[in-house]
Amino acid sequence: MKRASAVEPGRLDNRSQQGADAPPRRLDVIRLGRIDYDAALDLQGRLVDERRRGQIGDTLLLLEHPPVITLGARNRIAASHIVASSEQLDQAGVRVHEAGRGGDVTYHGPGQLVGYPILDLRPDRCDVHAYVRDLEEALIIALRTFGIEGTRVPGLTGVWVGPEGREEKVAAIGIRISRWITSHGFALNVSTNLDHFQLIVPCGIADRGVTSIERLLDRRVPMTEVEDAVERGMREVFEAPFRPRTSS
Repeated sequence: MKRASAVEPGRLDNRSQQGADAPPRRLDVIRLGRIDYDAALDLQGRLVDERRRGQIGDTLLLLEHPPVITLGARNRIAASHIVASSEQLDQAGVRVHEAGRGGDVTYHGPGQLVGYPILDLRPDRCDVHAYVRDLEEALIIALRTFGIEGTRVPGLTGVWVGPEGREEKVAAIGIRISRWITSHGFALNVSTNLDHFQLIVPCGIADRGVTSIERLLDRRVPMTEVEDAVERGMREVFEAPFRPRTSS
């Protein structure tokens, strides 16, 4: 099993030499609306098994969750980044759930578009670090649809906006890879209640803020439009043959 997070990008020596000679891929996209976190975990588990057996192709789940704080693989460290008391969490209607993915603590809730790619990275994408960069690239492409210029921050995972040194995170990434089948994925803040991020230290990063498409544009964008943009970005990146990136 291989896991990746902002701090643990994984080994980089498993790249297939087939590269651009691999055939194009097809990505099936399923839009689920709002779904409980437990149900999404169960569904991902079933789809990972089906993908490994070749019963389904590469699949992207797009959905929203009710308010929930999720903990990455290092649960004890992640739990220490919940700054709210149990009473405050209850008052806010926010649950806490272990996620079994890489990364630290994060928040999911209504108005946030969550994407769970169930992909077989073989034969040409067996590089954990490159996979994370590709997820970021797909989201950067999607944000351009709305005139938002997303960027990367060296040493950190996710998509950020704002001037250098004062960037705010608009999309978080936390993945799991088991025998090169991916699960978990990304969370893009569309019209999320950003106050709920004050319940935690998002992704364990204390010196950076979070933002949303709604805050950046000062208007609400329909979730369906964001789903369309993310689907286009994911197809552009993941339906094409793999080509190594020259920049981090």
